[in-house]
Amino acid sequence: MTPDALVDLFLSLPQAVETFPFGEETSVFKTSGNGKIFALAALASEPLTVSLKCDPEEGRALREEFSVWITPGYHLNKKHWITIVLNGNVPAELVEQLLRDSHALVRPRATRANPS
Repeated sequence: MTPDALVDLFLSLPQAVETFPFGEETSVFKTSGNGKIFALAALASEPLTVSLKCDPEEGRALREEFSVWITPGYHLNKKHWITIVLNGNVPAELVEQLLRDSHALVRPRATRANPS
């Protein structure tokens, strides 16, 4: 996955925005509705890496299965975040699903109108 493809995928999600609160070298993706972060990426790094919010149980299983390429979140809460090395060893379809799952964990929920 290329940096441009990764950014395009992030920004295709509802209410996703790219920000740079830690400097130009780190892209931070969050939802505009509530400002919650769902991904961080060092797009110029070699190899390309991305950190995603993840269900703790799923994160543990992924770290066991892909122990070299999926690690606890770099400089993040190790229970709720994973960092993935995007060098082709983790299937692209899995990376895309994890990205969508991360977004789903933080996106604003639609509220039901209060019936009167």
